[in-house]
Amino acid sequence: MDTDDLEPLRPKPTVKELEGMSIEALGDYVAELEAEIKRAQEMIASKQSARASADSVFKT
Repeated sequence: MDTDDLEPLRPKPTVKELEGMSIEALGDYVAELEAEIKRAQEMIASKQSARASADSVFKT
């Protein structure tokens, strides 16, 4: 069983309407998304490290 199967499902985020946004607002939106991507990548790295540590302990 994969541990991802145990995590609660989250609703998909709503898609923002970009057409009415100014160039500045779009730039801010991109910066927010990039920050969120970085946060997700850091969480992936953390989970991979934890998995590697656990694998090294339980490896036979």
